[in-house]
Amino acid sequence: MALLGIIRSRALSLITSRAAISSRMSSGISINDDAPVAMENPYEKEKRTCILCKMNITPDFKNYRLLSQFQSPYTGRIYGRHITGLCKTKQEQVQAEIVKAQNCGYMPYYYKDKAFLKDPKLFDPQNPIRSHRF
Repeated sequence: MALLGIIRSRALSLITSRAAISSRMSSGISINDDAPVAMENPYEKEKRTCILCKMNITPDFKNYRLLSQFQSPYTGRIYGRHITGLCKTKQEQVQAEIVKAQNCGYMPYYYKDKAFLKDPKLFDPQNPIRSHRF
């Protein structure tokens, strides 16, 4: 008798599931509505872009106020890519333009002009963007 009850309950559930499927088909809802949705990974880190590329700026030796941002205020040393976050091409352009500006007399060799010390910072030299070899 128990076996007969189990068979009846399974048959009843099969009939109700078929009825539910047919009602979905008639109402316009497809069976695949419960399928996974394609979306971007919400945990993926945002890809860093070069600030000069993002703003579409080409470095020029006459724009020494911008170039002074990429030079140490006390030693005159040019910051590396791991600190500035620039792409390779822009970093090479910035270095060439700084040397050009120094040779033309627009920028000092060893220290930053005092008027530029309060300029807003494009990056933090104490906290590099990428790790470095040291």
